[in-house]
Amino acid sequence: MAKRGRKKKDSPERMLLEILEVVDQFGNIMGLLPRGKVHEQKLFHKAVHVWILNPEGRLYLQKRSRLKDENPEKWDSSASGHVAPREPYSVAARRELKEELGLLCGLSEVGRLPASEETGYEFVVLFSGTTRKTPRPNPMEIEEGRWFSPEEIEEWLRQRPEEFTPTFRLLWEKFRHKVFQSP
Repeated sequence: MAKRGRKKKDSPERMLLEILEVVDQFGNIMGLLPRGKVHEQKLFHKAVHVWILNPEGRLYLQKRSRLKDENPEKWDSSASGHVAPREPYSVAARRELKEELGLLCGLSEVGRLPASEETGYEFVVLFSGTTRKTPRPNPMEIEEGRWFSPEEIEEWLRQRPEEFTPTFRLLWEKFRHKVFQSP
């Protein structure tokens, strides 16, 4: 049985050649193009973000690699990435978590963001999960990663929002209370 999803990303050049589904403003598939063209032309496409918490309720954040074509060296969700052609969002979330952090755990859908300039023209689906395992960041994807309390993230975002990706800031604003069960 063939594996679903896409080939592992092993270089910045290969990442730009990754094939993505181009979608319309409603998320309907319009065709396929290389990632570099999709980003260059600011076309709508699909992505996932994953927030991984530890049993103490701390969220693992990653600092994106300086080799990334978008938002290099910005802090972001635990894992994130594009949805491969014909790949369900939930499968993409598990794949990205494994590729970027070497983790497998149960994930639940938290919510969705429409495609916009702030999301990089991506329709984004956020998933969350909890693990006791130690993340093993992929150095092609991630400069560093650490666990943070919701209060630490909130304060950091207040003081230096520019250190985070625009998509993470939107996800935090819209979904933090749902994930952390804040009043």
